[in-house]
Order: sequence, then C-alpha cells, then structure tokens
Amino acid sequence: MLHKRMKQYLSSLSEEQQAAPSIEIYQEEKEYMEKHELISNDITVIEKDPTTRFLDASIERCDKNTEETLSNESYVFLKHPIDYLQKHKNEFLYLESTWLELIGVDAITLEMSDVFGTYDAMVGLKLQKKFETSLKENLSKELHGDGARFELIFNQTDGLFDLNFALNYVNGFKEEMSLEEAYRLSYRFLFKLVERVEEGM
Repeated sequence: MLHKRMKQYLSSLSEEQQAAPSIEIYQEEKEYMEKHELISNDITVIEKDPTTRFLDASIERCDKNTEETLSNESYVFLKHPIDYLQKHKNEFLYLESTWLELIGVDAITLEMSDVFGTYDAMVGLKLQKKFETSLKENLSKELHGDGARFELIFNQTDGLFDLNFALNYVNGFKEEMSLEEAYRLSYRFLFKLVERVEEGM
C-alpha cells in the first residue's frame, strides 16, 4: 500500500515539476523512491528541508480527561521542547497532516505517559489484520532499551491498528528535542515500519 501511495504521490507532483529536470522531496520519500526505482535517472532529486514537513499541519492541544480541544495551535507551537508534555501532563497534542496519509496514518497524538513517564505516540495505522505478526516483530526489533514497550490492537470497527509506542525507545530520541523533531522522528519511525512490514509480505 505504501508503494501504491508513493506512486500516486509521485504522479501528483505537478506536470510542470515532472517535466523539469529536478523534483523536491523529503528524505524518507527520496530514499524509498530511489530504493524502489520509482524515479528515472535523468531527474535530479533535491532533498527538502525536513523542518518544513509539518508547516501545514493541523495541531490541537487537548485535555486528557475530557478529550476537549483546549486550543488550536500554529506550527510555531512545535518549537517548544518536548518536555512541554512533562510540564503539562494533563494535555495531549493531536497533529493531522497530509503527509500522514502517505503512510496510512490518520493523525499522531503525543503525550506524557502517567504510568511510565515516557513520551508516548499514538496512531491509527491503516493496515490489514494479516500484517499483525509482522508489525509486532518489527516493533519488537526496532524499539530499543530494557523498558521498550508498545501496544498494538486491531480495531475491527475502523479496520485499522491502534498503535501506541514510547518515543523514548526510538533510535534518534533525545530528551532535549523539540516537539517538531519528535513529530518528525515519529513520522520516520512509522514510515520505515510500514515499509519493512510490506516488504516482508
């Protein structure tokens, strides 16, 4: 499915841009397209500034208990350090972006776990139930550290996986990172997860 969506994304790049000798894409998509030979050799690929990925995202600060929206935030809010979530344990952040559709995710929610004290990412992952074993194997392999944990439940009603994982155990996590960096790390982790799961089938 990722392969199909990547092909659609490539064809959706404007005709003008495709006719041009170069295209601009982000690192994850670039690596995927080169690996799967989706781009012809005569096209120059320019890597986009990764910090611009979520410029157009819809961001909400919400109350954990009521799930009510406390406020809609602009991209600037993501400049806050990730420990914002530690200082505001009663809140979670909800981010929607067109980029998430590419990897079959509806939104990424970040919050501080009350039980484990970790930064948890929660997503609805659009993958068929048959991928469950492969998902679990890949999550076990890719999350590092003694306390590494995740929850994966197939939601029959929505036809997707409810996935919850601690960002602290993802390669590249730093306590001093910004919320924007945490969202980019989540995106990269999920992108690679979906890629590996699909390749394993």
